[in-house]
Amino acid sequence: MSFLRFLKDKWLVLLTYSILMLFTIIFLRAIHTAVYPIVFLITLYTIALIVLLLLEYIKKHAYYKTVQDQLQNLDQKYLLCDIISQAHFQEGELFYEILRATTKSMNDHLDAYQMERIAYQEYIEMWVHEIKTPIASAKLLAENHKDPITRSMAEEIDKIEIFVEQVLFYSKSNTTEKDYIIKSLSLQNIVNKVIKKYASAFISLPIQLSLAHLDYTVYSDAKWLEFILSQILGNSIKYLNKEEKQIKIFATEDSGRLCLHIEDNGIGIVASDLSRVFDKGFTGENGRIYGKSTGIGLYLCKKLCLKLGLELTLSSVHTEGTRITLIFPKSKMFLLES
Repeated sequence: MSFLRFLKDKWLVLLTYSILMLFTIIFLRAIHTAVYPIVFLITLYTIALIVLLLLEYIKKHAYYKTVQDQLQNLDQKYLLCDIISQAHFQEGELFYEILRATTKSMNDHLDAYQMERIAYQEYIEMWVHEIKTPIASAKLLAENHKDPITRSMAEEIDKIEIFVEQVLFYSKSNTTEKDYIIKSLSLQNIVNKVIKKYASAFISLPIQLSLAHLDYTVYSDAKWLEFILSQILGNSIKYLNKEEKQIKIFATEDSGRLCLHIEDNGIGIVASDLSRVFDKGFTGENGRIYGKSTGIGLYLCKKLCLKLGLELTLSSVHTEGTRITLIFPKSKMFLLES
């Protein structure tokens, strides 16, 4: 707040003062008062007004400058009301009360939203756990009565189970920090668990699976890592279209980091879609042609990797295949710091 702007806001005070001084001069001259006493009186009152305006300006400028500095240095701007001090002049008190009232209203609204979100997440989790029972029963019936129809049913049930799992992890994706335990994991064991989940697909299609150099220890959360790998492997299987279907899973070391690669010889991804494959809801050309994509799987994988301190990259050549690489940090300490 500049002093000139402050004076502009005081134009009514200055105008009133000028009119009063003019009438005072006219009145004093009318009663034949000497010039020097009039000049002295006007000068005295003018100095008094200037001092009062300067004091008011200094007080307001200091307060608002402090508020501006605190706001600029604050990462979470909405916490401003919690750190600023209450003003000791009328305009500042009004500003403080308005800010406090709006902050309280915002916090109440956020609390209500948070309660609704928690209730919704709890409902989704309950729904997922409830629906898993009939899915498991249907899978058991299909396995006990094997014929072409039940095999086809089993494949569709597996798809439903994957989608249900995706819904569950998506609902939890915003609160991973409350639901993960970082510990040392055998990469070989994690990969084997995920492969076992798709065992029927590897046998029925069939798919040539190649595993190499997986004897490593990584630091992550088991269930989240299994979900990420499951989504990636599921995508690889989904878009295999060649007569000899192949998937390779292997690990390499690069600059002290461990890279887990999942490579397939499927339909690949067109170059124009590569920059958007991790965007939420993006299905690309493959989704439009084959109708198998929800646009959530890779988006969710990328989101979870960021929360777990992992990196996820993708490279692909259309009609030749796709490679997705999951990069683990150098050490557990690096992961916790990130």
